[in-house]
Amino acid sequence: MTRTNTLRNGLLVALLGSVALVGCKKNEPATDVNAPPATDTAPAPMTGAPPPMAEAASVNVSSVTVGKTAAADKSVATSALFAPQDEIIVSVRTDGTANNANVGAKLTFQDGQVAGEQSAALNTTGAETTNISFKNANGWPAGKYRAEVMVDGKAAGTPQEFEVK
Repeated sequence: MTRTNTLRNGLLVALLGSVALVGCKKNEPATDVNAPPATDTAPAPMTGAPPPMAEAASVNVSSVTVGKTAAADKSVATSALFAPQDEIIVSVRTDGTANNANVGAKLTFQDGQVAGEQSAALNTTGAETTNISFKNANGWPAGKYRAEVMVDGKAAGTPQEFEVK
């Protein structure tokens, strides 16, 4: 019997100790587990120069021309009709400042299929013409096409439509 009493007394002491500890626990306000952690200190003030920011292109597309040949000054005479073996040149005239801006052109066939897509890097501090050429070794299928221009992934300029016969 002594052994049972000792075990009971030990359990009773452990139980009372646990209740006493729970009773002494400080009440804390409930916190939202999704809320950012609270900070007790203000952020340190910045010292030195701010970190460099990526330079954004400040370029406007002033015109888009589709043609067959480019002159020495990169200008392209507009053409609305092409033969299947013709080279298609999308000429993009820009104004502004850019450092490594991505100028892209996409040709879309009448059924919505992309017939070609290319890009070029633009570095300029003023007016500039960028020509993007498309060739098809098998010949362009007859039909209507659309040329669209993008600068850094954003649509720019007026899309041009032309036809291959």
